[in-house]
Amino acid sequence: MPEAAMQKRATRVRYLIVAAATLMSFLLYLDRFCVSFAVDYIRQDLGMSQGQVKWFLSAFFWSYALAQVPAGWLSDRYGARIMLVVYILTWSFFTGLIGAANSFAMLIVSRLGLGFGQAGAYPTAASIVGRWMPVTARGSASAIVANGGRIGGALAPVLTAYLIVQFVPMGTPVELVPKDILNSSEVIERLQTDGKVSSLRAHLTQGDTDKLDAATPAAQEDIDKSRMYSGVEAEDLVDMLNRIIESDEIYNEQQMGTVKLPKEGLRMLALVNEGEELSRDQRVRFHRFLLEGVFPRGLAKLYGKGWRPIMYIYGFAGIFVAAFFWIFFHNRPEVHPWSNETEHALILEGREELSRHDGQKLEPAPLKALVLSFNMWCSCFSQWGTNVGWVFLVTWLSRYLLDVHSVPILERGTMAMTPVLIGMLGMMSGGKVTDSLAAKLGVKWGRRLPIAGSRVVGLSAYLCCVAITTLLPENSALNTPWVFVGLFSVVAFSTDFGTPSIWAFTQDIGGRQVGSVLGWGNMWGNLGAAVSPLIYDYYLGETPGLREWNMMFLVCAGAFLFSGICGLLLDATQPLLDDNEE
Repeated sequence: MPEAAMQKRATRVRYLIVAAATLMSFLLYLDRFCVSFAVDYIRQDLGMSQGQVKWFLSAFFWSYALAQVPAGWLSDRYGARIMLVVYILTWSFFTGLIGAANSFAMLIVSRLGLGFGQAGAYPTAASIVGRWMPVTARGSASAIVANGGRIGGALAPVLTAYLIVQFVPMGTPVELVPKDILNSSEVIERLQTDGKVSSLRAHLTQGDTDKLDAATPAAQEDIDKSRMYSGVEAEDLVDMLNRIIESDEIYNEQQMGTVKLPKEGLRMLALVNEGEELSRDQRVRFHRFLLEGVFPRGLAKLYGKGWRPIMYIYGFAGIFVAAFFWIFFHNRPEVHPWSNETEHALILEGREELSRHDGQKLEPAPLKALVLSFNMWCSCFSQWGTNVGWVFLVTWLSRYLLDVHSVPILERGTMAMTPVLIGMLGMMSGGKVTDSLAAKLGVKWGRRLPIAGSRVVGLSAYLCCVAITTLLPENSALNTPWVFVGLFSVVAFSTDFGTPSIWAFTQDIGGRQVGSVLGWGNMWGNLGAAVSPLIYDYYLGETPGLREWNMMFLVCAGAFLFSGICGLLLDATQPLLDDNEE
């Protein structure tokens, strides 16, 4: 083909740029939500209360939200290439620092630093899409970048679960220590009930059983106190349980046939059922798994000892992602050595004003215009409500599956991953739908309808969760963990279906200040995420039952209703600033 003809064909560097932004988004969510699955093990390791857990989870969103606008403006001012590399390296450092934490204060500092580091990521990504993609492809490109985050969020629970297991090798000591007792009341009460755990009591001494029978379970005391109940001290209880672990045989199919075990425990159980002898190390490890299954809320999980190395691995990965982005990305198409003029013209078609303003000094973030814009407040409140309803999926879902359905660790990881994966389909569908509707109906309704409609679907799914547990019997075929995972997947699909419309709306009205504009909206959205753990904890408390979980689902449904109403009021035809103001 002649060289002149080749020059007429647009290069496709823009797709490589979108791929680099997508990889960044993947790491962003992987590092953000890996702690949500590991939080139970972090709490066990550091002896945190449930109240400290909620602040630990919430800390990230506060710094993340408040740093949105300045981080977005810095990217607009100094360029995405430099600033995004700085952001990636910063949040990766604090991810690794979580693994080194030896106190609650250090955890809070690490999460705050993680939030500051990640604050500029999506405003910068929106600016990248706005500068590198044609107007008619913004929705789809935004969906691809955002889906990178969803893939990271989806893999976070299952990958974290897998790595936790891998970092607890066979040689890890299984002996219990006092801090491994999370709820001594549960343990003592069940050991007192001879009929249910007689196979365990059979391995205790007469002195042990006398103490248990004399004990009077009352309100649970802190596990760091030596005496927990009348007649039973912490050390006594730990000794009893360790004697059970060391016993030759404790498994009783009739009594323990319904105990939920991790996959490693199931493999050992299969050997036992086949009549094979376990080694001593295998046997005591198997017994530890059985005890954890018998007392699911009373004992710390053996796997809790493997969470720290995972944070180091995730943090180290940021170096490679930052290097990849630096090598392949440039701030503008016209300065990228691999992009030709035909591609430049394709990208800039219909928005030459961006090129006209390039090289001019960027003014400070348009805070006055943002504060006075009804349009932006509708976007902000829509994002706020969305995050209040959505954050449950990435912070509390694992706890719900454990508390209500007693799902074991690896299966729980798979279940927690499923809604996020389904959400990716919603993201891609939403990107294509908003682009199609914008072409047919104009950008006003092309952005409004996907946001409002998707939120109605999400709130309906939450209401179905309430209806199942309220109206159907406990043994109903619909009252199973996978049915609820299916409903949570509907929530994730609908939430992500509306996300490309929000991004495209920001690019439609933002002009050269896309980073600042998206940062402003993202700030308010993530303030919703920041208050979500506090709201959830208010309704759930320390030991939530079905009534408390249903109240939380109703709150999430109400938040989606509010988000949908606000989304219906957006107008993407009204720029935040006119050309003169820019």
